[in-house]
Amino acid sequence: MTRRDFVGYGTTAMAMAGAGELLSGCSTTQRAGPGGPGGGSDGPSDSIGYFARFGVTENLIRETLAAALSRGGDYSDLFFQHRVSTSMALEDGAVNKAYTTVELGVGVRVIKGDQTGYAYTEELTLDAMRSAARTAAAIADGPSRAGPRSFHLYKDIPQRYVLKAGWDAVRPEQKLPILEGLNGAAFKADPRVSKVTLSFSDEHGAVLVADSNGRLVEDVQPMTTLYLSCVAEQNGKREQNTYGVAGRAGLDFYSPERLERIVREAVSRTTILFEASQPPAGEMPVVLAAGSSGILLHEAIGHGMEADFNRKGTSIYADKINKPIAHPFVNIVDDGTNEYARGAINVDDEGNEPGKTMLVENGVLTTYLHDSISAKHYKVKPTGNGRRESYRHAPLPRMRSTYMLPGPHKPEEIIASVKRGIYCSNFTNGQVNIGAGDFTFYVKNGYLIEDGKLTRPIKDVNIIGNGPKVLEKVDMVADDLVIDEGGWTCGKDGQGVPVSQGIPTVRVASITVGGRNA
Repeated sequence: MTRRDFVGYGTTAMAMAGAGELLSGCSTTQRAGPGGPGGGSDGPSDSIGYFARFGVTENLIRETLAAALSRGGDYSDLFFQHRVSTSMALEDGAVNKAYTTVELGVGVRVIKGDQTGYAYTEELTLDAMRSAARTAAAIADGPSRAGPRSFHLYKDIPQRYVLKAGWDAVRPEQKLPILEGLNGAAFKADPRVSKVTLSFSDEHGAVLVADSNGRLVEDVQPMTTLYLSCVAEQNGKREQNTYGVAGRAGLDFYSPERLERIVREAVSRTTILFEASQPPAGEMPVVLAAGSSGILLHEAIGHGMEADFNRKGTSIYADKINKPIAHPFVNIVDDGTNEYARGAINVDDEGNEPGKTMLVENGVLTTYLHDSISAKHYKVKPTGNGRRESYRHAPLPRMRSTYMLPGPHKPEEIIASVKRGIYCSNFTNGQVNIGAGDFTFYVKNGYLIEDGKLTRPIKDVNIIGNGPKVLEKVDMVADDLVIDEGGWTCGKDGQGVPVSQGIPTVRVASITVGGRNA
């Protein structure tokens, strides 16, 4: 399918069905494409499921892989992607933004030793794909290698986000009442609320990985996010805060209980700021609340455990495998198996099946997060962490859902153990030096801890430290693990991918807190 055909296809769909049904002709199934190996004809193949509608055949794949291996590359793969993303925003009680974006293309990767060649095209024609393949093939310089003569579809992938109905079947008028209901509920929740902004997004589509070993892996991948931001005013002062949820789920994800929580959390996190002040600055114990505090674990520690940083020697964990890096009750996993979670995947973007990877077990670093290239370097199996933002990007070792497992302590026990410190419940942004692990994080909501009790709320707090050293100073871990449902997106090398994160209530013996002078 050419780019002109594809755009025309979308335009025709819009003209026939209206913006709310854009590309509804591409209705998705929520399972991998069915069928066995095809005969390699020019027509649709039994082994190509979702992407057959775009003219993708085994013969098209075979010819492209042959071009990719024409200069002696060791391995090549094709990453097809189709994604339709719809966003709607409501402000001042009215929809002020609504749009749909459509992506379709294929990336061609060629690997020669430790080197990678990569190119992509938005046209799924033989000429365009061959051209991209020859560009990627330039990484090698040797005699051509034979591509696969036949293909086998990997059908037994897990099904972690099966939907009753895909987002392509959901009309705008089904979403609007959710936004209007949240808008009204937020204003009713507290008379100080003066402005409410809501953002709703969803996407449907699929990926197909085809490689020079003859493997085909296809996965349909939904996603949705909803954010509520509110502004409150009191005695001439104004405060703002946000709460949101996300998941690889359908419209039924937005249950009455979840919608009520969105309003409650957004409003309470905003209005508590009128009572909050900065805490005293200095070194002190810090208690991280269960849930979204996992952002610190993800950024300051998790990235350092991605294999490419360690293979290049830039991570502080490069020589720490099988060595203790934390107390024995600290266990950290990266998990792609949590059903319907934002960070869940059935396959990674290299076609490898993900699982639950134990990074730190009983305080000992046991492995890194691997894609196929780093796994080959370390002579281990890939962990299913090869991920990419889109077909325009080559895969890298990336996190999925990174969290600390429950520990032996109780949350109230941890708080009671602190004579003077802070309790951090809501982080917004921060900066991390991934190699060394040095970080600065901004705490939007929290409490002062005095004599073992949560006392007055705090705000505008920076905590400053070093991730690996903070991990060493984690001296209490509670049994109340929460996997946060927020719409987290992890950035690395200019690529963003959806992730989840979580943590139980944790005490760090000391972190530098940037507050007011005593």
